[in-house]
Amino acid sequence: MLCARRLGGFGAGLRVRWVSTSWSPVGAAFNVQPQGRRLDLFGERRGLFGVPELSAPEGFRVAQEKALRKTEQLVGRVCSAPPGPQTVLIFDELSDSLCRVADLADFVKIAHPEAAFREAAEEACRSIGAMVETYVCPSSRTMLGRGAPGLNTNVELYQSLQKLLADKKLVDSLDPETRRVAELFMFDFEISGIHLDREKRKRAVDLNVKILDLSSAFLMGTHFPSRIEKHLLPEHIRHHFELAGDHVLVDGLRAEVPDDLVREAAYKIFLYPNAGQLKCLEELLSNRDLLAKLVGYSTYSHRALQGTMAKNPETVMQFLEKLSDKLSERTIKDFEMIRGMKMKLNPQNSELMPWDPPYYSGVLRAERYNSEPSLYCPFFSLGACMEGLNILFNRLFGISLYVEQPAKGEVWCEDVRKLAVVHESEGLLGYIYCDFFQRADKPHQDCHFTIRGGRLKEDGDYQLPAVVLMLNLPCPAKDLPTLLTPGMMENLFHEMGHAMHSMLGRTRYQHVTGTRCPTDFAEVPSILMEYFANDYRVVHQFARHYQTGQSLPRNMVSRLCESKKVCAAADMQLQVFYAALDQIYHGKHPLRSSTTDILRDTQEKFYGLPYVPNTAWQLRFSHLVGYGAKYYSYLVSRAVASMVWRECFLRDPFNRAAGERYRREMLAHGGGKEPLLMVQGMLQKCPSIDDFVNALVSDLDLDFETFLMDSK
Repeated sequence: MLCARRLGGFGAGLRVRWVSTSWSPVGAAFNVQPQGRRLDLFGERRGLFGVPELSAPEGFRVAQEKALRKTEQLVGRVCSAPPGPQTVLIFDELSDSLCRVADLADFVKIAHPEAAFREAAEEACRSIGAMVETYVCPSSRTMLGRGAPGLNTNVELYQSLQKLLADKKLVDSLDPETRRVAELFMFDFEISGIHLDREKRKRAVDLNVKILDLSSAFLMGTHFPSRIEKHLLPEHIRHHFELAGDHVLVDGLRAEVPDDLVREAAYKIFLYPNAGQLKCLEELLSNRDLLAKLVGYSTYSHRALQGTMAKNPETVMQFLEKLSDKLSERTIKDFEMIRGMKMKLNPQNSELMPWDPPYYSGVLRAERYNSEPSLYCPFFSLGACMEGLNILFNRLFGISLYVEQPAKGEVWCEDVRKLAVVHESEGLLGYIYCDFFQRADKPHQDCHFTIRGGRLKEDGDYQLPAVVLMLNLPCPAKDLPTLLTPGMMENLFHEMGHAMHSMLGRTRYQHVTGTRCPTDFAEVPSILMEYFANDYRVVHQFARHYQTGQSLPRNMVSRLCESKKVCAAADMQLQVFYAALDQIYHGKHPLRSSTTDILRDTQEKFYGLPYVPNTAWQLRFSHLVGYGAKYYSYLVSRAVASMVWRECFLRDPFNRAAGERYRREMLAHGGGKEPLLMVQGMLQKCPSIDDFVNALVSDLDLDFETFLMDSK
């Protein structure tokens, strides 16, 4: 059933959608095995995500050709129309027509269980990229494509936007969101060099192509296992690694293995310098610097931080250095604790090394707080956790989650659940596809994918957002639901924070919808959800033993929260080191020394544990590709989330007025408003660097139980 009416507030001017024919409660649906698709035997096959063309792999070619035809029409329209607000609308529709294929294909090429679909999606990404050349798809802000001149070297297209922004009277007549989106489109053009002369523009295109190739090669190299002759490893530890004839393959650091020798061997072998990977990284950093200088920036970091909360690398380094100073004493104490535990368990070799903290801090947590994850799992069935999210969203935003039966062919695996996100007065807000369970060849990562961005269409309808949340949880059995560890539960809340950002980002333009915002703001909603996941008042609403129905005891939640503070300063110090290294690599070039020498010096300054000779951790630093010059974003986002939590939700995590304010000031705008203005609106102040630093450090000391007693 569908009905429509006009609303004030968030839904002002939008038609309200209600779809009630196949909704069911969310909790129970996630605690049972999928029973197959009802009524699908003779139903019409709809295609992936309801896109009719995608009922078969060949449909990707049809979808991309359809998108490219529409693109050509829109380019013609925008180039012939006089400059005005309509210019921005057409640009956004142009972006939407491409991203609806590219974003969907980006997900399918890594997650679909059928090789034919993955290959067709990969080809669609290449084809769209070739059309766009170096067009920036806003969902990822990563460069797509290569080759012949395309949209980002279409001077006429660029000039149509330039005419709008050069006319002060026209610019002043634009509403703030439209003006910001126009400026973002212009920025995307200019960082690709379209404003340069023809020769330099070609140089920028070539550099973008080379950077894309180097990024792909480096990313692959970060995961590639190291090989060592079998006889070089002591026989009693070889079984910890994969054997390949006369060689041993080491594909990770084995950080949780109790045997010190295994961890040491894994560290030294996995991080041993690879000449090809080293050359790839050096060329990647050098070419990024060349491109930044070509398009008018002094460093790649200055280019990458344009439009972020931090604004420039000088501010980032000031933040990191202040945070490092504040953490210093706490970090030293953490290392002393870890060293003491190592001495207790291995008195013959008590020197603290970089491969030690993850393991021994875990031992300390278990010994002090008895927070073994298996004790918590029976209370965290997936269905219970989903019902907990439903309760939280309902009380904060008036939103309910319902399971909707997908059409035949709409999902790529039968255990994918489709959630309808429904507001109590605004109706259907969008869809979340929950790809939660392990399967062969599925990437081992928890992440959020935008499939379709929300936007206001020309006919007055709102294009509903659709996203995928991908986790890697164990499948439910016949008599056993999926049981989550505390870490899995927290990850679920984190990723659902991204999804709610996408659902509640009611922007006019898809270019800035939901998570399409600066990187150092994009993680705020997801990290804020971690605070809710660690609050007893929230956990008490849903954590029930799947067999007995017993509530999770409060003291268990307290122990779990306290255990997370063990060695937390050392963990944060490690993140500061990574962020500082990222800034230096993307700072002034030529670099003052080799990337390995810089690693050693930065590690000694910002971390404190000794550099291990003949290792090159930077060659495994995959975030240098997707988060180049922006790794600091995790820390800044956590600081903002901490401030929002303390200011708005610490006293009452279900405060509806605070939830509505959070939606109005932060979530609703997506990337359509300056991020620092959103934070300022929420906190009623503009936070300083010291505020960011103090928020992070204060989290290390907050005693929640004491707070609750004091506030009564």
